[in-house]
Amino acid sequence: MKLILSTSNIMKGGRPSVIRQPPTQKSNIELINSLHSNFLASQQPDTNGESNTNGSTNGSHPPPSTAWTLQGDDALYIPAIDFSQPGLAEERDQYDITVKLFYLPGIPVSRRCAHTREAIDLVLKELHVESIDLLIVSFPGILFDADDDSEEEESSSDQEADDFDSMVQTWRVLESLQEKGMIAQLGVAEFGSERLTRFLPHTKVKPSVDQINLKDCCVVPKSLILYAKQEHIQLLTHNDCNDILPVGTTRELLGPADKGAGILASSPDEKDGIQGDVEPQWVVKYTAVVKDRGVVENKGYFALADVGTCVKGRS
Repeated sequence: MKLILSTSNIMKGGRPSVIRQPPTQKSNIELINSLHSNFLASQQPDTNGESNTNGSTNGSHPPPSTAWTLQGDDALYIPAIDFSQPGLAEERDQYDITVKLFYLPGIPVSRRCAHTREAIDLVLKELHVESIDLLIVSFPGILFDADDDSEEEESSSDQEADDFDSMVQTWRVLESLQEKGMIAQLGVAEFGSERLTRFLPHTKVKPSVDQINLKDCCVVPKSLILYAKQEHIQLLTHNDCNDILPVGTTRELLGPADKGAGILASSPDEKDGIQGDVEPQWVVKYTAVVKDRGVVENKGYFALADVGTCVKGRS
């Protein structure tokens, strides 16, 4: 079974964020806190004593998950999503829409084509647009080392950490979506000058953006600056976590209602939730910025997890 997790628009609870301000919260913390908050909000009764979806509650106990989730044709939406609600307040051409897609560790490369389309389609439906301005992809296992402008693998014995062929294969899928007009520009994350030099000859559409995490360092390597300028690639920095949604975190988030959302069964013998192992597949972050004001109007996350697949080697 597929589980589609969503945060809704995390900017609705407060004032819009000016994008010139530096980020203060790691993406994994923002993702988990926002999912948890959205789950709780969806379970709260409205002024009529009913839950915010289609179920009801007396206020003393959380409603059953069927009251605030939605079973679609091929997935369970957690919480239920009303795609009829307006996504953006102004006309589409007033926004820059950036999407970052995280391919998670341990997931076969063969699934990325479907995963990419699933993630992009959800963002397009949520914002009620036909295209996005920039898609940045984050491949698992790549860490940017600003000290020597090299990309280190998390584990040299893990072949998926830097599977160059899989990156090229995945990029061709992205190029096909760009050719269809769904994406204006493509970008990568954590690519140093060496990896870019290897990668660019295999592309028809070059990445226009390279997003790197400098951690505690604030100096971009000169070699990368020069190469990016030569290839007309814009360098951006980010504060995202490499493994943004581990299995253990997902289990806790969706687990028994005393701590989690009450979606997964509390034990193999209980029938208080969905039985089976949970395996996160991908995470996508989207941001819609009003161009003339530099303000983030809509920001959120979607994540996809499978239940019933045996999980090995992740926690």
